[in-house]
Amino acid sequence: MRPYTDTRPKAMVEVAGRPIIDYQLEWLADHGVEQVVVSCGYKAEVLREHLSARTGGPEISLLVEDEPLGRGGALRYAATGLRDQNAPYFALNGDVLTWFPLSELTEHHRAKGGLATLALARFRTTWGIVDVDADDRIEGFTQSPLLPVWINAGVYLFEPGITPLLPTKGDHESSTFPDLAEKGELTAYRIDGFWRGVDTAKDVKEAGGEISALREQG
Repeated sequence: MRPYTDTRPKAMVEVAGRPIIDYQLEWLADHGVEQVVVSCGYKAEVLREHLSARTGGPEISLLVEDEPLGRGGALRYAATGLRDQNAPYFALNGDVLTWFPLSELTEHHRAKGGLATLALARFRTTWGIVDVDADDRIEGFTQSPLLPVWINAGVYLFEPGITPLLPTKGDHESSTFPDLAEKGELTAYRIDGFWRGVDTAKDVKEAGGEISALREQG
């Protein structure tokens, strides 16, 4: 996500004037989360300085990775910092923006069971779509529409039993999750509302525009 990440980790990239992690912490605090554990490697000192200057909100612990652990390894490492190792916990990637009700995710998880519930978001293509009628006439163009398929939104509710199943290094989506899906231990929760993954410089600008528009709407 250069040039934004030349001097900071992705969680510190600003979208509409605020670092991604500030949106996340505010969202978690609004839903009663009292402890947050952050796993970080690249440019961790930037994140540490920012978090140490915060006041109010949940208790925050920063765990620094000695080497890149991958997304799954980072989740497992962060879980070691939780006060209650026997309680379910939320987990999220450091590059997602959303504010759906976590209480709904929790209720859905309890009703459906399983070791983990994954929040899903509608897939937004990076390509423009051409609208064509039955006579092959082009009616118009739609830029980056949401498609009728679902993707992993990077927000989870985990039972403590999943932690030792996460990889110590590597990606959970290619290891732990497929195994659990085969066993029927994964539940889906479909997000109804705003969600954006911030993976590219284009995403930063587009997400910023969406958030600014939402602010104007009140």
